[in-house]
Amino acid sequence: MTDDELPTRRWSATDGVDRVLVVTAHPDDVDFGSAGTVATFRAAGIEVAYCIVTDGDAGGSDRSITRAEMAEIRQREQRAAAAEVGVHDVTFLGYPDGRLECTLDLRRDISRVIRQYRPQRVLTQSPERNWERIYASHPDHLAAGEAAACAVYPDARNPFAHPELLEKEGLEPHTVDEIWLMAFENPNIVVDITDAFDTKVAALMRHQSQVAERDDLDKMLREWSSAVARSAGLPDGALGEAYRVVQSR
Repeated sequence: MTDDELPTRRWSATDGVDRVLVVTAHPDDVDFGSAGTVATFRAAGIEVAYCIVTDGDAGGSDRSITRAEMAEIRQREQRAAAAEVGVHDVTFLGYPDGRLECTLDLRRDISRVIRQYRPQRVLTQSPERNWERIYASHPDHLAAGEAAACAVYPDARNPFAHPELLEKEGLEPHTVDEIWLMAFENPNIVVDITDAFDTKVAALMRHQSQVAERDDLDKMLREWSSAVARSAGLPDGALGEAYRVVQSR
């Protein structure tokens, strides 16, 4: 069996993980892709923190709002959305929206958060373009996913990578056990978010600068989640979010 043929398994709260770091490019990315998963993790007692790479200043369609104001609005919205799913540790790296690249600086900054938070699992965006879901493959998403993967391996675990983290900031290396990739073409794990679906919608509704004009949000999310659940073999009526798990220890 090839890697692409790995069966999709159902996530279990007994998998031994108790700390998860979510790394995404923009405010609202985690909520579109994984708010149901995060709410399910939190209900199981798992600690979750967010690292949002850009300031989100290129979002929205209201030209009367300055880009600096938009960045402030989106930070407030993301903190409120995080609170809806029980997350209160949110780090914003402040990179410019729409111009993200996988630089050494970005790798260092994500490595810093990994060393500070010391998660067993990093959940992030896929660094590979998905031609079946082009909207999931925004260039910022790809860059954030690549930088997060590089931070997991080898940067965060290597005492000689970004030496200032250890020598000046006292941040010891940390090895992450696994990466979960959103919007990957061939997922191999699914989280049943049926009980958390309303919480996911509530989190997304906090991003009013981005979703206020959408009156079909609940319907769209339900269709997405239903399709994921069906493809992963969950029972009729179930809703799911799926990922590609990559072992990194």
